[in-house]
Amino acid sequence: MDWTQIEKWISEYEGKNFTIEHHQSIGGGCINEAYLIDGSNQQYFLKVNQSSKVAMFEAEKDGLQAMLDSASIKVPRPLLVQQDQQHSYLVMEYIALGGGGDAFLMGQQLAAMHQHQSDHFGWHRDNTIGSTPQLNNPRTDWIEFWREQRLGYQIKLAASRGIGQQGVKLCEQLAQRLESFFNDYQPQPSLLHGDLWSGNAAYTASGEPVIFDPACYYGDRETDLAMTELFGGFGAEFYRGYDAVWPLNEGYEIRKRLYNQYHILNHYNLFGGSYGSQAIRMTEQLLAAM
Repeated sequence: MDWTQIEKWISEYEGKNFTIEHHQSIGGGCINEAYLIDGSNQQYFLKVNQSSKVAMFEAEKDGLQAMLDSASIKVPRPLLVQQDQQHSYLVMEYIALGGGGDAFLMGQQLAAMHQHQSDHFGWHRDNTIGSTPQLNNPRTDWIEFWREQRLGYQIKLAASRGIGQQGVKLCEQLAQRLESFFNDYQPQPSLLHGDLWSGNAAYTASGEPVIFDPACYYGDRETDLAMTELFGGFGAEFYRGYDAVWPLNEGYEIRKRLYNQYHILNHYNLFGGSYGSQAIRMTEQLLAAM
C-alpha cells in the first residue's frame, strides 16, 4: 500500500498536515484488512479491500454518517473513501475499546436511534450484508420490501449455491405467506444498523456503548433486535434498556425468527455448510407457526 498517498488523503480531508509515524495491522474481520494509524497526535482506523470494493466502503461510510447524525449512540466518525489501482480504503475515527460497559444504556440508545424514521423502507443506495449485496430500493410496503429485497434475493442466491429444490420450495412458500406474521402489527421505517451482532457492538475504554460495521437501511426495528439474539452476547440489561424507551410488540417472539432466517440464509450463501439445513429448519418452524 502507498502510505504516503494515505497521508495526503487524510491531510487534505482534515485541512492540516498529517504524517504517519506508525501503523499496525489489527482485527478487521474476515472481509477487510484493518490498520491502526498513528501520527501527528492523531489516530485513525483504516479498512482496506480490493479496488473494486470501493462502493461497499462508500455505502458503509454513508451508514456510519447516518447513525452519527442521529445523535443517539456513539459510532466512529467516517472521514473518507478513496481508491487506487490495487485497493479501496475507508478511513474513520479510531475508538479505543475496553471490556464491559453499560448494557442498559446501549439498549436505550439503540431504541433512540430507531426513533429516527423515514417515510419509506429501504435506503438511498444498495449496500452489503457481510460481502453479499443488500438491495435497498425504496418501498412504502414493508412486507413487499422483505419479500422481494430480503428473503427473495437470498432464496435466489441459495438456489444457485445448491440448497436444494425442497429448501427453495419451502422458502418460497414462506415468502408468499408473510402477511400472516403482521396481522396486528404495522412496522415503521426506523433507522437500522442492519448487521447488529455482538461483534459489531462494544464499549469504549470508559464504558460508553459504541456500534460499528453497519449495513444501514430504514426498516422494522425488530430486525435489529432479532439479530442481537441470533448469536447472543448482549445480555438481559440491554433488552431491559431498550424496553424502557420503546417496548416491543408481543408478536416479536415469532417475527424475530423470520428476520433471523434472512441472516442464516445469508450465512449459507457466504459460507455454505450446515447453515443450509438450519435455514430449512427455521423455514419449517415458521410455516408451522402460521
